[in-house]
Amino acid sequence: MKRKTFRILAAALVACTFSAQAQNSFPAQPVKWVVPYAPGGTTDVIARHLAVRMGQDLGQPVIIDNKPGAASIIGATFIARSAPDGYTVGTADSGTLAFNPAMYSSLTYNAEKDFSYIGGLGRMPLVLAVHPSFPAKNLQEYLAQVRKAPGSISSASSGPGSPLHVALELFKQRTHTDILHVAYKGSAPALQDLMAGQVQSMFVDLPPSLSMIKAGKIRVLAVATPQRLSILPDVPTMAEAGVPGFEAYAWQGFVGPAKLPASVVERLNKDLVTALKDPGIRAKLEELGIQPMSMTPQQFAEFTRSEQKLWAGVIKAANIRLD
Repeated sequence: MKRKTFRILAAALVACTFSAQAQNSFPAQPVKWVVPYAPGGTTDVIARHLAVRMGQDLGQPVIIDNKPGAASIIGATFIARSAPDGYTVGTADSGTLAFNPAMYSSLTYNAEKDFSYIGGLGRMPLVLAVHPSFPAKNLQEYLAQVRKAPGSISSASSGPGSPLHVALELFKQRTHTDILHVAYKGSAPALQDLMAGQVQSMFVDLPPSLSMIKAGKIRVLAVATPQRLSILPDVPTMAEAGVPGFEAYAWQGFVGPAKLPASVVERLNKDLVTALKDPGIRAKLEELGIQPMSMTPQQFAEFTRSEQKLWAGVIKAANIRLD
């Protein structure tokens, strides 16, 4: 009996030693970064910029693996079901972690239990834009138009349950207004119709719309950020324009499967923060309208929980269901 107990303890000791050695040698092979969207979009661009720098610091390539589809559910599920060794990690955004749990009655992942939170990546400020011919020249005039004809002023989004849609619903709830939501399959066709005057307004995120704003093809009434944006210095914040406390971003974070070793999380976060502070990367992201979102694992976990609470209430009040 004593001999059997000794063998069990010895085997456990060997396993622990092997695990510790594996963690201490991390990374010993390339790291896969899962992006839950197609190549070329904002999520993909952020990941590719950061992956190059992180690969240099890690001493191993960080390879982007695009797994688009089902409102990020396919990619998120792949990450959640991967081995917790640090070699499969990826992007999880506001939709993955804050919106989907409130909009789907069942998911193939659990946003609270199936991930290790590594750090923040970036956030894309949302702005309320209108077609240049729209008669309102500021936010108060826009609200006056909306209240004069409830349900007739249209506002586009990139699809039901998207950050642009839930931002609109939050705006409607905060301003007690009735605005007609027009859902598109993606932000590109929605922006095209906004520029064409087929819809009158839209909450847009800056990376895909910045060139259109600068060209005067759409006009921004207010930014949904606490301070004015340096790239749009003449545009007031929502608070300045008369809607205090209204903030809305599309944001992205870096996660791995649950139960990642603490040493692996610490290493990945360290190199992620270094990449986000790189002057060249930072300048490139800010040029695109992306605000780097450097956070510790604990800060990112707390931020995610606060976002889940906020948007779950908005989504429930708006009765947004996607299944």
